[in-house]
This record gives sequence, C-alpha cells and structure tokens, in this order.
Amino acid sequence: MLVTIEGIDGSGKSSLISSLQTLLCDLSPVFTREPGSTWVGDQVRRAVAERADPVCEALLFGADHAAHLSTLVRPALKHGRLVISDRYSDSRYAYQQETLKGYIDDPLAWLQELHAGWTIRPDLTFLIVLPVDEALVRIGEKQSREHFENHNLLEKVQEHYLTIAESDPSRFVLIDGMKDQKEISGFVAGVIRDSFARSRSHRRP
Repeated sequence: MLVTIEGIDGSGKSSLISSLQTLLCDLSPVFTREPGSTWVGDQVRRAVAERADPVCEALLFGADHAAHLSTLVRPALKHGRLVISDRYSDSRYAYQQETLKGYIDDPLAWLQELHAGWTIRPDLTFLIVLPVDEALVRIGEKQSREHFENHNLLEKVQEHYLTIAESDPSRFVLIDGMKDQKEISGFVAGVIRDSFARSRSHRRP
C-alpha cells in the first residue's frame, strides 16, 4: 500500500511524518521522500538551489521519481510493505504546473504525460491545507529561501493541490493544518492503519 503526504512548504509534513514513525512502528512501514536520497535526488536539490531552467528542473524531478520507484517503492510494494512518502508526483503537478508557465503551453498536461504509463498511483494521499501566511511563519526568516518559498507561488500551488484533490476524491483526505499536531497525527495514523488492514485482507487467498 502506497500512502503519500502532500502540502505546501511549511504545512507540517515533516512533523507529521516524524509522528507517524512512532505511531505506526508496529506496522514496520517504509518511510521515504521525494526528492530521494539517490544521486538523482542530489541533482534535483542542486537544480533547485541554483534556480535552474524550469524545464530542466521538472525533468530532473521526473528522473528522481523514476529512480525512487525502481529502487524503493516497487520492491517494497511487491513484498506487501506499507510505503509512506513525504511528497510524490502530486507535488510536481502542483509546483511545476506553476513554475513551467511561460515555458510549456499546458504544464499540467505535459507533466501528466511525462508520468503516464510508468508511475504508480498512490492508494491514499493526505493533503495538509493551511493559510499561506501561517506556512511562511513556520518556515521562518531563512537567510536564503528556495524559490518555491514565496507567498504568491505558494498560494497558486495550494490552489493546484486542491484542484487535483477535487478531481480524485476517492484518494485524497484533506487535513486542516491549523489543528493540533497531535490530533492530526492521531487521525492520519488511524486512517492509514485501517486502510492497510483492509488492503492486506484483500491480498489473502
């Protein structure tokens, strides 16, 4: 079973993942993230830091996704493991859809076509939603923010996320990011636990 955690920068994904590592430890889930820990992921982070050409950046994100699937996600799912990923393909559909404007005529269609035929659709996606101003407060005043971490871009990205979620309601669970962190993590852990139990029962002969 593949579970993904999505949301704009500062939404609380990292804190949620940290809590889930404790709350779901008995299930021995595989925790991972995108960009990944492969050499491709290193190049993605370099491209972001250096503000590379948006098309180059998007293609590197796609390459990292392919490496992530082949080296970790597919093998884990093949063995019936629970995989929980901090960001996945929806992050690209939400972020690159905005950064590619002016470079690609229809960024979302281009991105979806880029992934067509080989990506794996998540079984469950939790989308943390909160006001952009609050997200930026949580990010704090860094000496140098990534180019993704600005108010106008994050507003658009969150709108894209919500549109994607609306188009696939059976997969998405929207989370109010302003709620208490303990309440959020307890709810998410419960939904994952129930869903994973159902998925395992369906696998039995």
